[in-house]
Amino acid sequence: MKLLLDENLSRRTVPFLQEAFPESTQIALLGMENANDFTIWHYAKDNDFVIVTKDADFYEISSVYGQPPKIIWLKIGNQSKAATINVLIVNQQNIELALVGEGKACIEIYR
Repeated sequence: MKLLLDENLSRRTVPFLQEAFPESTQIALLGMENANDFTIWHYAKDNDFVIVTKDADFYEISSVYGQPPKIIWLKIGNQSKAATINVLIVNQQNIELALVGEGKACIEIYR
């Protein structure tokens, strides 16, 4: 499973996620920092990414247009880079179970 981190998540987290989530990237690393959410949503859909975000925008788009892409909605507040990395890695199995095994469109992760 490869993740596409929204612009509200640091691009510096990407190298630390590669073992758990190979081929993951972040919006700015793709040169899409000025792209609107719908363009990013389509990019994720066309390239088999799961979007990781801290806001409701992609969930709302998904509610209208369906899946893919799938969404990981981090409801963890303003956390350090290390805390963000940790929450994704610690929850890797639960994320994969929910999104792949159970076919859910979105998983919310709380602090």
